[in-house]
Amino acid sequence: MEHSNDIQALDQLKSAFQLLQKELGKVIVGQDQVVKEVLISIFSQGHCLLVGVPGLAKTLLVSSLSKVLGLDFSRIQFTPDLMPSDIVGTEILDENRQFKFVKGPIFTNFVLADEINRTPPKTQAALLEAMQEKSVTAAGVNYQLSKPFFVMATQNPIEQEGTYPLPEAQLDRFMFNVIVDYPSFDEELQIVKQTTSGANVSIGKVMTQEEILKYQSLIYKIPVNDSVIEYAVNLVSKTRPGSDRAPEIINNYVEWGAGPRASQFLIIGAKTHAALNGKYSPDIEDVKAVAYSILRHRISKNYKAEAEGLTIEKIIEALL
Repeated sequence: MEHSNDIQALDQLKSAFQLLQKELGKVIVGQDQVVKEVLISIFSQGHCLLVGVPGLAKTLLVSSLSKVLGLDFSRIQFTPDLMPSDIVGTEILDENRQFKFVKGPIFTNFVLADEINRTPPKTQAALLEAMQEKSVTAAGVNYQLSKPFFVMATQNPIEQEGTYPLPEAQLDRFMFNVIVDYPSFDEELQIVKQTTSGANVSIGKVMTQEEILKYQSLIYKIPVNDSVIEYAVNLVSKTRPGSDRAPEIINNYVEWGAGPRASQFLIIGAKTHAALNGKYSPDIEDVKAVAYSILRHRISKNYKAEAEGLTIEKIIEALL
């Protein structure tokens, strides 16, 4: 890092992050951990999968986030009859009988892919290609997506009927898998008071697109001690059954473990976590702080774990 300037910028990022949390707190009650993890994945240039039952303000979170970050936002409701062209865009004949490409809702900064597991694989793939390549190909022409580009997909864990679960390779594209839980009793009281009184709460813009891009590239420049990288890679290799580092719990209960993407995300996530907490370099605690959300959807339990009611969380806890 080019010291004084970068350190100053990291200090600004920390205070901007606190301001973001404060603004979001005006409309989002509780969910502090969820907000924090979504912000970490934005600054890490990753995408986020939110898993939770309906009605937990997942959509409100995304629309509020796009306001405070000053980003364009589009919401795509995934349904069984959604076509790839409904996401990417389509070619039409204009009045001069020329083909013209009309851009779909993916051409924005911030996409909420609602109930991504409700749509067939072909349509899921169109979104996932855009996430991975940050570009879209239509009728042989390549279109770059705007920067920053961030996808937050939601998945409903209850209804399994008529759903198309995301294959593991596609889940791997998401940096974080964040569980959105029910609010506590007091939080729910507050939510009900806030939302049934007719009071309008306005939230302000805290950041610009330029600043987000600046912070994203700044985070990549943060130095990391080799011992921290070794810890992350070691943690990921422990998740792979049959490897020489795998502990007994993994060999007994896991079908397959996490790939190299997990190690990359652990380090980038740890850098961002450190920066948002005012540290200039991540340590092992920062890796542990992001480990659950990064490993949760990359470890597959076997039937024995299912039979004994062993959760992925318990398995990750044993590794940490």
